[in-house]
Amino acid sequence: MFIGGLIAGILQGSAGIINTLPQESTNGKSLWGTLSNPYLPPFLTNNPLPGGFPWGSLTAGGSNPYTSAPDTGVVRSYDFTITRGKIAPDGYSRDVILINGQYPGPLIEANWGTAMHWHGLLQKGTQYMDGVPAVSQCPIAPGDSFTYTFKADLYGSSWYHSHYSAQYAGGLVGPMVIHGPSNAPYDVDLGPVLLMASGAAANPRPVSDNNLINGKMSFDCAAKANGDNTECSDLAGISQFKFQTGKTHRLRLINAGSEGMQRFSIDGHKLVVIANDFVPIKPYTTNVVTLAVGQRADVLPLALAAVYYDQADTTKSPQSTPWDVPDPGTCANDDLSITEPYYSIAAPEPATTQNMDINYYVNDTGHFLWTLGGTSFRANYNKSPPPRDKGNTPTQKNGTSKTLGPTPPSASSSTTPPPLPTLCILHGHNMQILSEGPGDWDGTTITRQNNPQRRDVQIVRPNGHFVWQITTDNQESGLSIVTSHGTSVEVCLRNVLERPLDIQKSVKIPRSLENTCKRWNAYTNSATVDEIDSGI
Repeated sequence: MFIGGLIAGILQGSAGIINTLPQESTNGKSLWGTLSNPYLPPFLTNNPLPGGFPWGSLTAGGSNPYTSAPDTGVVRSYDFTITRGKIAPDGYSRDVILINGQYPGPLIEANWGTAMHWHGLLQKGTQYMDGVPAVSQCPIAPGDSFTYTFKADLYGSSWYHSHYSAQYAGGLVGPMVIHGPSNAPYDVDLGPVLLMASGAAANPRPVSDNNLINGKMSFDCAAKANGDNTECSDLAGISQFKFQTGKTHRLRLINAGSEGMQRFSIDGHKLVVIANDFVPIKPYTTNVVTLAVGQRADVLPLALAAVYYDQADTTKSPQSTPWDVPDPGTCANDDLSITEPYYSIAAPEPATTQNMDINYYVNDTGHFLWTLGGTSFRANYNKSPPPRDKGNTPTQKNGTSKTLGPTPPSASSSTTPPPLPTLCILHGHNMQILSEGPGDWDGTTITRQNNPQRRDVQIVRPNGHFVWQITTDNQESGLSIVTSHGTSVEVCLRNVLERPLDIQKSVKIPRSLENTCKRWNAYTNSATVDEIDSGI
């Protein structure tokens, strides 16, 4: 079975499927988007297998993922070299940042419980390894290096990316898979499917004019802007995935784009959704999956349309009919009533509540900025982040901060008065999403309080609200509301300093963190850092 491109409603009429440009020209040394890219195993086997699995007898439905992460006794090591290069992912030549010469970057793969930004991992006890400049560490200076060491404390599909300014929009990004217990049967793991917006124009706030799937897509070079002499080919080709007849396949969808929500569908096929972010859920069926930047969904396609055989001609464009998806449609995730976690965790009554309005404005220099609770954010790269301050309250001039004590749950509701969608990203926790919908929250409605949806990224719809809750069982985390990472990042961020006394008593800050700050400060003493945006 063969799908010559998993379509987010953009392929109809595209220029060409035949890859006449060499892979080196479109994606560097990467195999992403080619039929040579290998399937993923159910788990890595070069480690102890108690009871036949790296995680032993733990199961998706019977083991609390937040308190029962195993210790495999294994350390997985990955060595990344970051360089600049020029490639043409969709035929339009551009300057990019490469990881080990690859775009997108190589897969990070581990088993649940293995010691190894690492989006979505909780980083309990290793908050300083979260990788966010000015929040958990100083930036890494050019020519310097840093070793991240942490535990894969959750399992599922995710991604890693630079959190420095807009670097990941330039290529500093890759997928991450943490193998763990399964909550639905399948035969073949096709691995990550990265959905990424792409733009040919370089104006102050670019709007994407193409999508990439695993770093590949065709682009109509005739659509270039007048006067644009950039080298361009119509025949870059699209991503290809090899399906096996009669088998059930797992796709790990990741919105790794820099701007815009993605709606993913496969012509003529329904999708069984089995996980959102790092949370296995009770399977449900849909035609289209909506993902904000940073969100993930694991799906099993149902072959309801004509069967694609193993020997299908991979040089021809698909002629299938796409699902009738309204455009622009609703900028929202699937209803909370159908996205139920596989492992039940009730939402207790909160000890603390807070309302944070999300808004936007244009500042005196003409730049568009978001605010959270009336405040915007701009990173100070040379200010010691909270982990180095050992629990002292953050003092970022342009940013809000909140200190929370130990263990009692804390709830927060947010509303968005402007007619624009945005998203909430929470580091260090999976939010329990209590309510989401149009208008303001009525103060009482909660969807399935005995087992609300959990995830680390949530869409906040235009003119809507969402209500989330966490238990303060981690030391220091950051909440950020992010809107765009095209060539500039407009961010409103709330630093949540969690359990500061515990940080002072028990968190041991590695010397490498201090040395990184020293080398960064030395670099900035002799070089001007052009902070073009919020900094993260």
